[in-house]
Amino acid sequence: MKLGTLVLLQLEDEPPLVQACYHGDPDEVRALLYKKEDVNYQDSEKRSPLHSACFCGESEIADLLIQSGARVNTKDNKWLTPLHRACCSKSEETVQVLLRHQADVNARDKNLADAITRGSCQQCCTLAGRTSLHHAAFNGHKEMTKLLLEKGATINAFDKKDRRAIHWAAYMGHVEVVKILVEHGAELNCRDKQMYTPLHAAAASGQVSVVKLLLELGVEYDAVNIHGNTALHIACLNGQDVVVTELLSYGASINACNHRGLTPLHYAASSTHGGICLEILVTEGANARNQCMDGRTPLHMTALHGRFTRAQTLIEHGAEIDACDKNGNTSLHIAARYGHELLINTLLEQGADPMRRGTSGMLPVHVAALNGHTDCMKRLLSAMPQLNIDITDDCGRTCLHGAACSGKVDCVELLLKTGANISQLDVEGRTPLHYAAAHINFQCVSILLDTGSNVNITDRRGCTPLHYAAASDPDAKVIELLLKHDPRPGIRDNEGYNTVHYAALKGHKLSLEMLLDAAATDLLRSGARYSPAHLAAYNGHSDALNVLLGCIMNLDIRDYHGRTMLDLACYKGHHECVETLLLQGATILVQDGQTRRTPLHAAALNGHTECLRLLLETADDNNIVDCTDSFDRTPLMHAVSNGHVDTVLYLIANGAIVNNRDIQGRTALHRGAANGHEECVDAMLHNGADISIQDSLGRTSLHLAAACGQVAILGALLLTGPLPSIEDRRGYCPLHLACYNGHDGCVEVLLEYEQHKVFSGNLFSPLHCAVINGNDSCTEILIETLGDSIVNCTDTKGSPLHLACKYGLVSIVQDLISKGGNVLAVDENGHSPALACAPTNRVAECLAIVLAHMPFSQPPNNTFQRRNRSESSPSAPFGATRTLDNPGSPAGIGSPAGSVQDVKEHSGSYQSSDSEFY
Repeated sequence: MKLGTLVLLQLEDEPPLVQACYHGDPDEVRALLYKKEDVNYQDSEKRSPLHSACFCGESEIADLLIQSGARVNTKDNKWLTPLHRACCSKSEETVQVLLRHQADVNARDKNLADAITRGSCQQCCTLAGRTSLHHAAFNGHKEMTKLLLEKGATINAFDKKDRRAIHWAAYMGHVEVVKILVEHGAELNCRDKQMYTPLHAAAASGQVSVVKLLLELGVEYDAVNIHGNTALHIACLNGQDVVVTELLSYGASINACNHRGLTPLHYAASSTHGGICLEILVTEGANARNQCMDGRTPLHMTALHGRFTRAQTLIEHGAEIDACDKNGNTSLHIAARYGHELLINTLLEQGADPMRRGTSGMLPVHVAALNGHTDCMKRLLSAMPQLNIDITDDCGRTCLHGAACSGKVDCVELLLKTGANISQLDVEGRTPLHYAAAHINFQCVSILLDTGSNVNITDRRGCTPLHYAAASDPDAKVIELLLKHDPRPGIRDNEGYNTVHYAALKGHKLSLEMLLDAAATDLLRSGARYSPAHLAAYNGHSDALNVLLGCIMNLDIRDYHGRTMLDLACYKGHHECVETLLLQGATILVQDGQTRRTPLHAAALNGHTECLRLLLETADDNNIVDCTDSFDRTPLMHAVSNGHVDTVLYLIANGAIVNNRDIQGRTALHRGAANGHEECVDAMLHNGADISIQDSLGRTSLHLAAACGQVAILGALLLTGPLPSIEDRRGYCPLHLACYNGHDGCVEVLLEYEQHKVFSGNLFSPLHCAVINGNDSCTEILIETLGDSIVNCTDTKGSPLHLACKYGLVSIVQDLISKGGNVLAVDENGHSPALACAPTNRVAECLAIVLAHMPFSQPPNNTFQRRNRSESSPSAPFGATRTLDNPGSPAGIGSPAGSVQDVKEHSGSYQSSDSEFY
């Protein structure tokens, strides 16, 4: 009907043919078809005239339209065909017309309903993702179902959640349709994606007739869904008591547990309509003491939802009244938490222990006070006439602490009338006033102050109630109230912070104004690691910063790291605070006390381009863009190191020199190449960066890109043109570094260029580098590309084959020998590769003696000559990557320090006399 109403409301805007279909006038339709009206017209929802005729059940009109060329299987926006519409309209004649013209009985619609998984009895209003058989089954069209099955509809066709037609027939309670489906071979225990069976579906909606039929047919009555729930769980959840009775009569497990350990009795105890189900279950012997995985019993569930009648029933059937869950809470604790006074009465009358401690050692009365349930508190207190009202939990908190925290003034008044101590301290040294102030409970603060609470008492951290109010009160109402009772705003906590620091940290402008009016001179006096203005600037509270700047003479005051407010605001990117400070005259070129960085460095470090723009536009000196820190690093170097390409482009556009060097001779390009920031490297290259610049160790950006495995950047650098010299101070080229660190992609890129196939600087070749670290792929690439020219190259200590043998690299030894490696070559000790396999020189000489006396052996050259050699193991010639200097950053306020990575160094285990790499 809803769909029909929607169409009728728009009918006057539709073509005459559609209107004629709704009018049910075949003669008018014939006349329009004779006038060549578009028989396949589609409206905004892609519905055709045939959809309209089928929706209205006009079989004669449908036949006329099809004979005039209407597409019988056309789909609308929801993928509904005319056959779907005809099935919903209960028009068997129309369905027969469509089937006679080859309508697809297994055509599916588009979307998906989820009525079963909601476990409710609501009608499903969106039929989607289903075949015509689904629609017929859902709507209970018995004859239509038979007709579709006779015409070849797939009996077990499923929708997008794997639900069959029998699921929907069962859910809707269409017994006859279920019988028809079963007769035609429908699977009784079929499951959807959530593992629901037709029995689950029928149980969810209370279709007892279908449940009986399915049970008689022998379905699995204890089948579980994806959550471990049986049909009995589902029936109890939905309050279907008749279904519960039927399931139990067929032997359904009454104490079955789902994946959370919940039984049907747990669901019956908590569900809205589960009262009768609970009565049935306990009568049939359900265990009232079963605990789920959280330790909760069915009695806990009644307490959770306030089902006091069911609680009484459970207690009468053996429920343990003081059973504790995993947190130590009894049902009385749960009822007190949620304010179920009637249930509390029931539990107390049945003997529940009001002195049982739960979470954090709290009594039920503590829980009631914490949640502000005055009536529950009264009932609990009446059950404990001898109770000390100041009894504490494990944290030393009394009921008054909890009530002050809850903000319920009537609870506070009740406790005060009962004689609660307003000065009681918890283990943190806090009074109820601390809690009331921290939670901005104005009325509670007022009544506690009127009762005589000490406004200046400090806790273990040195904080007064005014400290907590300053951190929590943006409207300053509690601040104003506390200030009327002669507090000392200048009291500092254990770290030296006063109330203004707390208000500035949270950006509470009104609180700051009120506190500064009370004692500005005392409050702004130094004594903490950070001033209030530093805290406001770091956290981006521009309004609060404005208030503080009105009371500060020196805008360049420093924190304990020597950083100014402007530095911190730039580091965090709070451009509003930066603008405020610059308008007030803050100095731009101020260096901190650690790395002597400036606000420009701080902004560039984290890529805050807007802050840089404000700084450069305000500065009088254009050269400020290239200011340096203690390591001679410029803002551009920091920006490139961390990959902030927008900041890089902005700095270059404002005159930053791209080839400036730091204290180690490295440029911004070195940093970008090492850290893999392709866009930054590209920006540098397009703006004149020189790839031939060498650092203090003679390395270019090519060396660093190769050492760090930055293939794309290495390729971009190589495209800029050949370098006159590509060897560092030790005679190593980029190929050495790539091979040593196992970056085969870089090796392949380098070997595409002729100048990188020649390495005359150091006898310790790239192949030595690859072999010494067991980098098989690099070794293979070198051998395949360079062949004999590199296989037998030697330094003063031996060939690559010696190294491979020494370290037991079997696959590399095989590759080297197969490519012509000389097995008779000798190293500095006169040993062949075979003897290099020996763990020590003495073992090698013993092996040589044995080999010399074997019948097939020839005496090796100089084997018995003792040479002047070192017995110590050689040290490695290479290192991997060195870390570039760590730029300073604000620390101590809870933010991570920025860092820039370059290339690390470490030593290995093999080194020739003339090949000390680092």
